[in-house]
Amino acid sequence: MKKVIVVLSLFLIIGACTKEDVPAETPSCIKEKIEQIKKESVWNPPGSVWQYTYNNQTVYYIPARCCDIPSVLYDAQCNVICSPDGGLTGKGDGKCPDFFEKRKNEKLIWQDDRK
Repeated sequence: MKKVIVVLSLFLIIGACTKEDVPAETPSCIKEKIEQIKKESVWNPPGSVWQYTYNNQTVYYIPARCCDIPSVLYDAQCNVICSPDGGLTGKGDGKCPDFFEKRKNEKLIWQDDRK
């Protein structure tokens, strides 16, 4: 009986130590974007997803991971708002030039920890 209790306790401890990769309140469409990144090659810098408040709405920023690729800013329904930076000029698509000045409540949602 003692062994059973020890084994069950270990399972409970291990289960309590595991955490969800992404906060539960993250929209499913953003979770899908993260799963897509996980299927791609590892980049330097690693992929990440950030949550902010911008123009009084919750937004999700996926930084550019290489070269002249633009970043992407999504609303909570995964509609593209703009590309704040990156691209050939490094200034994105020009549709939200005030993003970096006006963003608030920064929260790292996910970062690729693969090597």
